[in-house]
Amino acid sequence: MINQLPSPKSTKKRTLRGRGIGTGHGGHASGRGTKGQKSRSGYSRPRPGFEGGQMPLSRRIAKLKGFSRGEFTKGVKRVTINLSEIAAKVEGDKVDFDALIAAGLLKVASKKLDVKILFDQNIDRKLVISGIPTSQSVKQAVEKAGGQVE
Repeated sequence: MINQLPSPKSTKKRTLRGRGIGTGHGGHASGRGTKGQKSRSGYSRPRPGFEGGQMPLSRRIAKLKGFSRGEFTKGVKRVTINLSEIAAKVEGDKVDFDALIAAGLLKVASKKLDVKILFDQNIDRKLVISGIPTSQSVKQAVEKAGGQVE
């Protein structure tokens, strides 16, 4: 019973701040320092992204047509692959996401990749490209070689 009571030495009375000199933390600055934002009344903490009055990074970066912040925040990685690389490395004539991973052209076996095939030179191999966005010139080059783009 008596061993469960708190010791009078272990409990300390809470000090009040800003209630006069007699409190121990009163009077002039009340333990907040002399000047500045943190010494003012109403200060708790600055909002997220606040940089002390300097123009924040979120407002400094580019706001041009075609610029998307989503590519940095949503975890989607943009990858471009040249047509000549596909013709040289992919086994068989069917080209899809899994074939690119098997050929080693894509390092990550994840669907969080935004892949596009770009034209760099003509090919003489018949390819069937399905499920991957391509440029118009890639489509023309593949069809010229006897393949197709689905």
